[in-house]
Amino acid sequence: MTEHGVPGATVFIGQKPTMTYVFQVVSQLNSGAGPVVVKARGNAIGKAVDVVEVVRRRFLEGQVSVGTIQIDTERLVNREGRDANVSSIAIPLSRVGPASAAGAPPRPAEPPPP
Repeated sequence: MTEHGVPGATVFIGQKPTMTYVFQVVSQLNSGAGPVVVKARGNAIGKAVDVVEVVRRRFLEGQVSVGTIQIDTERLVNREGRDANVSSIAIPLSRVGPASAAGAPPRPAEPPPP
């Protein structure tokens, strides 16, 4: 469940390559999981934006809606034991177009047998 109480999926952005997260988001959207929230903190925020843009513009063009983006500052304790402010972002994505495999165009209908 997401923070809004709506069933869905969350993809946390970290150190893996960008395309790893793109495939996770596309897979979740294709499975009909409801809204998918892409979340990141600190230096991974830029990668989260890249992931969303690749999904929107290359894989599911015209089929994804971006919801209200939430930004925040989280107070964490760093390795030295001191408080540190870390920025965070949450970008909700919803499927608005037809659900086809990995954004591929629909296959034409088979011709009737002769």
